[in-house]
Amino acid sequence: MVKDAETYKAKDDEHRKKSNARKALVDYDCKVRNNINDEKIGAKLDPELFGGLLLPTTMSDHGEGPAIGIDLGTTYSCVAVWQNERVEIIVNDQGMRTTPSYVAFTHIERLVGDAAKNQAARNPANSIFDAKRLIGRRFSDPLIQSDINLWPFKIIEGPGDKPMIIVDYKGEEKHFSAEEISSMVLRMMREIAEAYLGTTVKNAVVTVPAYFNDSQRKATRDAGGIAGLNVLRIINEPTAAAIAYGLDRIASSIGKRNVLIFDLGGGTTDVSLITIEKGVFEVKAVAGDTHLGGEDFDNRMVKHFINIFKRQHKVDISVNSKALRRLRTACEKAKIILSSAMETTIEVDYLYKGSVSISWRSVLTDAKMDKSCVHDVVVTGGSSRIPKVQRLLRDFFNGKELCKSINPDEAVAYGAAVQAAILTGMGNEKLQDIMLLDVTPLSLGVEVCGSEMSIVIPRNTAIPTKKEENYYNMSDNQTSMLFSVYEGERTRTCDNNLLGQFRLSGIPPAPRGVTKAKVCFDIDTNGILNVSAKEMTTGVMKIYKAEDDEHRKKAEAKVTLENYAYDMRNTINDKKIGAKLGLVRKKKINDAVEQVIQWLDGLQLVDSEEYEDKLETLESICNPIIHRICGQNQKL
Repeated sequence: MVKDAETYKAKDDEHRKKSNARKALVDYDCKVRNNINDEKIGAKLDPELFGGLLLPTTMSDHGEGPAIGIDLGTTYSCVAVWQNERVEIIVNDQGMRTTPSYVAFTHIERLVGDAAKNQAARNPANSIFDAKRLIGRRFSDPLIQSDINLWPFKIIEGPGDKPMIIVDYKGEEKHFSAEEISSMVLRMMREIAEAYLGTTVKNAVVTVPAYFNDSQRKATRDAGGIAGLNVLRIINEPTAAAIAYGLDRIASSIGKRNVLIFDLGGGTTDVSLITIEKGVFEVKAVAGDTHLGGEDFDNRMVKHFINIFKRQHKVDISVNSKALRRLRTACEKAKIILSSAMETTIEVDYLYKGSVSISWRSVLTDAKMDKSCVHDVVVTGGSSRIPKVQRLLRDFFNGKELCKSINPDEAVAYGAAVQAAILTGMGNEKLQDIMLLDVTPLSLGVEVCGSEMSIVIPRNTAIPTKKEENYYNMSDNQTSMLFSVYEGERTRTCDNNLLGQFRLSGIPPAPRGVTKAKVCFDIDTNGILNVSAKEMTTGVMKIYKAEDDEHRKKAEAKVTLENYAYDMRNTINDKKIGAKLGLVRKKKINDAVEQVIQWLDGLQLVDSEEYEDKLETLESICNPIIHRICGQNQKL
């Protein structure tokens, strides 16, 4: 124990030493910047000597720069930015405004986006899609088990019941979590934005389905962190779409308008009832299905034609991944054709047994609002183009015309970009009065005697929110209390989703019903839950955060290394700095940086200590050279 403590102390001291060294370097950089910007001092300095000999702003000003909005979709993703007093949807290197949420691995490289999807038919086992359907879920989840049979890639049970995707990458077997795959898509969206804006992007607002639970929201935020993004806010997709719809109508609208947003995407369905009045977007109720979207229509068609082929040819093509991929592609194309034409070579007889309509009925019931009080019905999400879906929605609202004024593929990213501009103060007067008031989609509570669900925060409660409840010991002389945190609407906890457990220990023995513990549920603006419990007589307290601390530690260590490597790359690629470095020193830094970036590329998360060791090695090469340049500056 003593040896371990000494080892940890030595490590802490070393890390503190490195941190202080970096801080000193950044502080010196800031001091030099301030001197140069000073009118009296700056006027006396030669710009040829001092103009380039500074570290990039990304080293000291992580909070500044443009903030983007990202719609991380099941099938396609989209990125936007507020610029020149309006939202710009940013095109990728193919000139497309949306990018496939695909990641592929080959024996040579890792591909993301269009390049990954275009080769999927040739490399189905290593072409990953639908990561959004895996993120934040357990491997044992019945929905995951159902989908495994339809995916051409292999998924196994990882630590803590986490689904892990297996691929063959550069001749080696690699395991990736859904967060890591999603982070690769998010990094691609970040790079698309950086190429367009011509600057480093750190800050982003990322959207999730309104019906995403606590685990899925946290996993999405983690994916953003792994991608090197500072996730300013997680917002619900229909809320973002409502901003896109309502932004240009705020000035001209009179009074309050009740707007139903129906968002049918590639893998999820969301319905939100939102009241818009004087720039305030207040969500009244949400409903949805995190496992119902265009992909499910594709899956239904795929199963249909697998059975037809089996009957006609006595062959089961579901065991052939390449044949399955070709069939899925054909079904997706047929679905798209059916969205704009009356017929094609494939016919769909029914639409998911009414699952879609359940959501909009539920949201009206929860909001205690009759459908006649809804002023506008807005459709968004690529799958909302399906004529059958539109007809069902129109019929339910007694023939009301649907609002199709916003682009269903871009509306969510549009709203996210607006929110990003608001949070960073980059918007104009038009955005100053906008306020979002969202709700939590699922009830949250703890398990009590008899495996019953005791609700602390009911669904559709406005967030952020904080609520407390008192609970008592169940038996005599109980010295600890176990709290199991659940989300869901069922009476019995076994029918709800277990978020996690924590134990409050060190309680003085007492008769049953005497020991009181105050449990506090706190939901932040991202819809993410934190729980604490306090035993009232002793003050013993336990704070619970339903998150994978080890996974987060690895992700943060990776981001730190990645940021430093890219900062150094930007520094030496600056023309003036490069000239002062000289070829030998520039090559030394460049070789070390590129080696680290190549090591990071496509690598699944390793132990945080390994990232820290790599960072220490890279800093030992780069920092002395950068310090030397700073020293030369000081002498000049």
